[in-house]
Amino acid sequence: MIQIKVASVDDVLIIQKIGRETFLETFQERNTAEDMQEYLAERFSDLQVHNELKNVESIFYIAWDQEDPIGYLKLNVGQAQTEFKLEDHIEIERIYVYASHYGKQVGQMLFFKALETAKNLRVPTIWLGVWEENARAISFYKKNGFEEFDKHTFKLGSDEQIDILMKRAVV
Repeated sequence: MIQIKVASVDDVLIIQKIGRETFLETFQERNTAEDMQEYLAERFSDLQVHNELKNVESIFYIAWDQEDPIGYLKLNVGQAQTEFKLEDHIEIERIYVYASHYGKQVGQMLFFKALETAKNLRVPTIWLGVWEENARAISFYKKNGFEEFDKHTFKLGSDEQIDILMKRAVV
């Protein structure tokens, strides 16, 4: 049975492991090894993950299959948001799930946790950025009511990529 539990600073190693491994699973085929290594070293360093987990404006949840961590959700409010930093918005920065658990509703459960958190915080708008080449994720978000509203540049190592920005109302 899959459970979603809030993460704490004590979960640094779990978040690092899931983050690195799922990012590699998802994106290594379409990016250079150098860009991937640079991104992973920067975004999933001990200090970076520790600081993110410590930030009171970021909320992490870990998905567990029995004793095994299989994915996580990172939400940002206020100044922790990567882009808009509007008080009436909450950002889904990451929904990362191991490929071994695709099709088992883990991503959907994490998304529902994001909606529940937004409702509890009385935030009316939820938004995210997704790589324009990540068709699987774009399809998932559209299925869950997100609509495109803008684009921005996402830097992966030395490669500048385009993220589609999507949002939906929290209802």
